[in-house]
Amino acid sequence: MFLPQETIRKKRDKIALSKEEIQDFIAGVTNNSVSEAQIAALTMAVFLNDMTREECVHLTLAMRDSGQVMEWKSLNLPGPVIDKHSTGGVGDTVSLMLGPLFAAAGGFNPMISGRGLGHTGGTLDKLASIPGYNPFPDPALLAKTVREAGTAIIGQTGALAPADKRIYAARDVTATVESIPLITASILSKKLAAGLDALVMDVKTGNGAFMPTQARSEALARSIVEVGTGAGLGVSALLTDMNQSLAPCAGNAIEVQCAIDYLTGKNKPARLHEVTMALCAEGLVAGKLAKTVEEARVILEKALASGAAAERFSRMASMLGGPADLLENPQKYLARAPVVVPYAAVSGGFIRGFDTRALGLAVVALGGGRLRSDQIIDPAVGLTDIAELGAKVSRGDVLMNIHARSREEAEEAARMIGKAIHIGESAPEMPVLVPARITAS
Repeated sequence: MFLPQETIRKKRDKIALSKEEIQDFIAGVTNNSVSEAQIAALTMAVFLNDMTREECVHLTLAMRDSGQVMEWKSLNLPGPVIDKHSTGGVGDTVSLMLGPLFAAAGGFNPMISGRGLGHTGGTLDKLASIPGYNPFPDPALLAKTVREAGTAIIGQTGALAPADKRIYAARDVTATVESIPLITASILSKKLAAGLDALVMDVKTGNGAFMPTQARSEALARSIVEVGTGAGLGVSALLTDMNQSLAPCAGNAIEVQCAIDYLTGKNKPARLHEVTMALCAEGLVAGKLAKTVEEARVILEKALASGAAAERFSRMASMLGGPADLLENPQKYLARAPVVVPYAAVSGGFIRGFDTRALGLAVVALGGGRLRSDQIIDPAVGLTDIAELGAKVSRGDVLMNIHARSREEAEEAARMIGKAIHIGESAPEMPVLVPARITAS
């Protein structure tokens, strides 16, 4: 007989749980026979006492199997099913370009994305700024889009890893969100439910990241790689810098415009390009579409230069209900804020640092993000032309432009931005953009 309290007691007493105990507990989470209090107790026990790699593999697979597991073999796709997951940050526009790049290189990318919460932007919110875009297509349309466009960036339905939803809700209100085994199982259960052949993890590190220290970021990356490998998924991870906005902009329609400009060759911000290429190259190698990272980069640069990646984005957007001429006429469809106010440097010197989390919260304050899940997003607001770390500036130089609904809201964001930028007399030591690569040992 399964008794949830006995499973909790074992983990409380630092005893490893068996596969069967974990499966029974997750089954109880799924059918509501395990209470919120019992979920909270187990998550706190895991937070305090950790989990072995084997326990985390069993937890991940049990959560995966709590709902629908997608399959793609019946489509006879002539390439691997590959995806990327980011732990989230500010100006992280990569997913919007990466899916089309994977597709143009011969891969297939059903990307289940999320909404933003806190200071981080959500890919789903960005795509919602495209008029008509349907992030929750029925199974037939999803299959058709993946097969014909090669990529479909959609939202998570309740059918995928439903146990994760209840467990995450408990973690969110019991100070157990930061548990590495629970983060690992949450991420991987949903990715495994998507039926992937290979996964690339983008684990952010820095003051705008969920894990602010490199040591914690690396521990999370290693856990995801080891547990994913143990669960039968080809997975590798890159640590990427989040000590400043990745793109020179942050917002929803604003970042869609940035992605369109990138894919069509109008603008290729160096940091954003490098991280996108690094993650895409990892995916092509993992999916056996390239033998080396160097070969993968050649393939990807050709996909960009030829317009093939842009065409895949356009095809995906139109198949999922967006305008057919979005890439040709983005200004016709993407919302624009009525007020644009420049933020100028109050002193001269070098930009020595950003509080990147605070920049993200400035976008939230403008209406471009949410601190509660029920908040409505304004697609038009955000920041553009964000100056880079290390830039030499003079008093009065524009460091970014604030896009707002009103001058009052722009002024409030400007006060937040002022506290988030540090200008000093000497140039800072620049963080490494991709400080580590983690692969299965």
